[in-house]
Amino acid sequence: MIQNTMFNTQAIKPIQLLENNTSQVDSTPSESLQNFGDYLKDAIDQVSEQEKSASNMTEKLILGEVNVDQAMITAEQALLSLQFTAQVRNKAIEAYQEIMRTQI
Repeated sequence: MIQNTMFNTQAIKPIQLLENNTSQVDSTPSESLQNFGDYLKDAIDQVSEQEKSASNMTEKLILGEVNVDQAMITAEQALLSLQFTAQVRNKAIEAYQEIMRTQI
């Protein structure tokens, strides 16, 4: 007997659960935009908090209250967060420019 291995019935069940649960997807564009805006604001606030934490750790390092490794880890985390935020901004600007270049 030939078995169809392309469609696994166990893999279809989670997809059916997602299709049946559409209440989370039903939102207006303005609500989605506001949620996305809140998400971005929270992310930028977290990057700002990491920058402040790195600055405080540097001051504590100068006073001798923390070890060098603690200050370096905090500073590196803040730097990586800032670089990631800059890359996300660059990609968003590139996407916007690409949309503006499309001809209708």
